[in-house]
This record gives sequence, structure tokens and C-alpha cells, in this order.
Amino acid sequence: MAKRREGAARMDFDGSRGPALRAALDFAFGESPAAPTGPATDPSAADLKGISCVVCAYNEADRIRNILDVIVGHPSLSEVIVVNDGSTDATEALLKSYPTIRLLSHTPNRGKTYALSRGIAAARYDHLMLLDADLAGIKPADIDALAAPVMRGEAEVSISLRSNSLWLYRQIGIDFVSGERVAPKWLLKGAVEAMQRLPRWGGEVYMNEIFIRHACRIAVVRWPRVVNIRKYQKFGAWRGALAEVKMISDAASVLTPVGLVRQNFRMLNLINRRSWRAKIKVFAQRLASYRLTA
Repeated sequence: MAKRREGAARMDFDGSRGPALRAALDFAFGESPAAPTGPATDPSAADLKGISCVVCAYNEADRIRNILDVIVGHPSLSEVIVVNDGSTDATEALLKSYPTIRLLSHTPNRGKTYALSRGIAAARYDHLMLLDADLAGIKPADIDALAAPVMRGEAEVSISLRSNSLWLYRQIGIDFVSGERVAPKWLLKGAVEAMQRLPRWGGEVYMNEIFIRHACRIAVVRWPRVVNIRKYQKFGAWRGALAEVKMISDAASVLTPVGLVRQNFRMLNLINRRSWRAKIKVFAQRLASYRLTA
């Protein structure tokens, strides 16, 4: 316990993390105290140069063509890996109709974070693009836009801001739990085992802590025509609401409310275009304007 408490204090997360995240972070970082904590630099040239695109799918046969028809054969992507997370519909059969996809399948369904960990572990290239399977309205130019800030060296990490992200996120200028991200593989490949210890929906919050630990510059890429299909649209009002509650419950087990607020401010501070103070000022101005016109 003393070792764990010392590690938490050293990382300045003490009192802000849920038990699942604390255990995963201690597992991932506790054995390597020499790991860099400053701006991200690639310590290995062993991987091939390019982008491995990872998509996780669970019963997405009715929707996944929206994204596959955009990313399969896209010139910015070196490979496409789809992790079939125990689907019971026609998802796997549909995926096999795309012969260039690297398909990874497992049963039973184990949740998005576990599926992500498998895709990250299998990636052969030195950068990762992580995409949700339930996107609509996406175009090849959106893929280029998401990759560009990282591949041009303007940022270490890019995160999408979709047109139907929460209103608050769109006003602040970052969606902290967006599933669409680009990052160097070395940042995440050492965290594969730790991610498999997390709840089903803990992956994005966990990755955020890694980005914060390494002081990664973050670029937010607005996708004004792209939406993710909500759970109530997939499952109906009742089952969709239960699924949303499950996601919130998993997030609460990963990060405490205090920790969530701290993470959000730290992520804002890493955005490479404007400081978080400037973003909050813009948000306050927009909120005041909204009240005046309401």
C-alpha cells in the first residue's frame, strides 16, 4: 500500500482517481519509474512508419459500412484492423467481404476497452488511429484532417470533435471521451495489459491520463458533418438508456468526479492552439450570448 500511495502522490493524482484507474495506472507505470514524463518523444524506431487504423465493432452490421467504405484503401492509412468483439449478428460475415482488413475476432463480448487493447497490440505501424464503428457522415477528408496535426508534427495527439458531441464539449472545444484519436503507438502499446484490467468503457479516460502524464500536445479536429449514432437509435429508448447508464457507471469506477474535473482541465491545458484559460473565456462569452438570446 505504501508503494501505491507513493506512486499516486508522485503522479499528482492522489484522491482524484477511481479504483479501476488507480489499479491500471499503478500496473502500467509502477514497474518503470524511469518512463519519461515530459513531452512525448518516440523511444523506438522498430515499428514501420505509417498509421494503423483500429476499429472495434459489436453488432454493427447495419452501420459499419459507413466507416469501412471510407477507411479501406484510404491512402493515409497503412492498415485497417477491425476487432470483432463477440458480435452475434452478421458483423463478422460483412467484415470478411473486405479482404484487405486485418480481422481479429473473439467471444464472448468483452467490451470496447478490451477490444481496443487487442487492436493496439496487433498494430504494425508507428502511429494509431482509433475510430468508433458507429459513425455517420464521415468522408475521406475527415480522416486526413484527423491525421494531419500529428503527422505534420504539430501535436502528439489529435482528437475529433463531432457535430453531435455534447453541447458543453462543443463550446469548450474538446470532447474528452471522443473515440476518434490519433497517437504514437509507443504511448499506448505498453498499456495493453493494463487496459485489459479496466471496465468495458474505461479506455478513453485511461488514455487521457497517459497523454497528461507525457505532456502531449493535443490538437482538436472539428468534424462538422460527422455524428456517432446514439445508443437509443440502435437499441430503442429503454435499452439505450440502460446502455448509457452502464457507460456512466464504468466511467465513475475509473475516475472520481474530482478526478474527472482535474482531467478535463489538464486536457484543456494541453491543447496546442489556445490555452484552457482562453477556451473558458470563449465559453463564458458564448454562454452569456446564449442567455441573452434565449
